[in-house]
Amino acid sequence: MTGARYAVLVLLILLLLGAGFLLGRRTARPVRTSDVGTPVEHATFETLHTASLAAPPLRAGLTEESARKSARRLRSLLGTDALCLTDRDRVLVWDGEGEHHGRHVMDQVQDLLASGRDTAFHSDCDDLDCPLRWAVAVPLTVDHRVLGTLIAYAPRESAVLARAAGEVARWVCVQLELAELDRSRTQLIEAEIRALRAQISPHFIFNSLAAIASFVRTDPEQARELLLEFADFTRYSFRSHGDFTTLADELHSIDQYLALVRARFGERLAVTLQVAPEVLPVALPFLCLQPLVENAVKHGLEGAVTLPRALNSGRAEIPTRITIRALDAGSEAEVVIEDNGTGMDPERLRHILRGEGGHSTGIGLLNVDERLRQVYGDDYGLVIETGIGAGMKITVRLPKYRAGVHGS
Repeated sequence: MTGARYAVLVLLILLLLGAGFLLGRRTARPVRTSDVGTPVEHATFETLHTASLAAPPLRAGLTEESARKSARRLRSLLGTDALCLTDRDRVLVWDGEGEHHGRHVMDQVQDLLASGRDTAFHSDCDDLDCPLRWAVAVPLTVDHRVLGTLIAYAPRESAVLARAAGEVARWVCVQLELAELDRSRTQLIEAEIRALRAQISPHFIFNSLAAIASFVRTDPEQARELLLEFADFTRYSFRSHGDFTTLADELHSIDQYLALVRARFGERLAVTLQVAPEVLPVALPFLCLQPLVENAVKHGLEGAVTLPRALNSGRAEIPTRITIRALDAGSEAEVVIEDNGTGMDPERLRHILRGEGGHSTGIGLLNVDERLRQVYGDDYGLVIETGIGAGMKITVRLPKYRAGVHGS
C-alpha cells in the first residue's frame, strides 16, 4: 500500500513539473500565429518579398520577357483574378483567367495611351461563366512618356483595387526608370570607351607602321613580330564586347603597345614591369590602364620639347623611364604607373580632373578617373603625384572583388 501511494505521489509530482514546464514555456515565449510576427507583419513581409521577386525582370525594361517574368508576382500583389501588361502597340502578357479578353485590350486603352490618365471600364464579356466583369487600367510612365499599361481585372467594381493598381503601377514605373538609368549608364560607358579609342592617335598608328616597315629589309623577323603585336593591340583596343577586362589582359595589351613604341624610339625608352601573379585575374574597367601608360609615354618622350629650355637641358641624353607595378595589397590590387618625364603643373592637373581642360586636354586621365569612381565609388579615383619637370606617378586601387564587375 505504501508503495502504491509512493508511486501515485511520484506521478503527481511529474505531472506538476510537466505543467510548470509548459506554463514557463508559454510565459517565456508566447505562442505566435507566425514565425515572422503578427498577421500584419507576416502580410508585410510577404508583400515585400513578392515585390522583390518582381523587380529584377523589370530592371531590363518593358519587354515581352520582363512582363512574362513579373506578371504573376504583380497579380499576387494585387490579389486580382487577372492582370495584363501592354506596351504601346500590343499585349505583352496575360496572367490569370479570361485570356480571351486580351483580343480587345488595345482598343480599350487607346485613350489612356494618348492621355496618360487612369481609366476603368466594363469588360462586356458574352461568356456567362467568365468572372471578369470590370477592369482598371493604369499608365506606365517614364520621364513623361507613356510606355504601356497595367490592367487589373475583377468580378465587380472595386475602389480598393483601383487604388492598389495605381500604387503597383507607380512601383513598376520606378523599376522602369531604373532600367532607363542602367541603359543610360551603359551608353555613357560605351561613349567613354569610344572617346578613348579615338585617342589612339592616327599618328601613333602611322608611326608604328612606319617603324615596322623600317625593319622589313634589315630584320624581317623583327618586322613580323612587330606586325603581330600591332594586330593584337588593335584587336584588343577595338573589341566590341564587355565593359570589363582582367588585369592580365590589360597588361598584355600595354606590353604590346610599349613594344611598338620601343621599335620607334629604341634606347630612349626604358620600361620596368613588376607584376604580382596573385593580381592577374582581378577585373577592372576595359581600357582603364592603357590611357595612363600612353600619358606617361607622351609626357616622357614626346613632351620633353614643351619644357622650358633650362628644365629641358640635358634631357635628350637621359632615357625616359616608365615603371609599371601591379602589386597585391590584401583585398585590393594596387597599380602604380610612374615616369620621369616632363610632369605637369598640379593646378593644371586639378583643372583637367574637374573637366575644365578642354575637349582634347587630358581626356584619358579624366575618363579613367570618372569610370573608376563610377564603378567602385569616390574612394577609388586616381591618385596622381606630379610637378613641372618632376615626372608623374599615378596610383590605381582596384578591389579584388566587386559585385557586377567581371572580366570578359
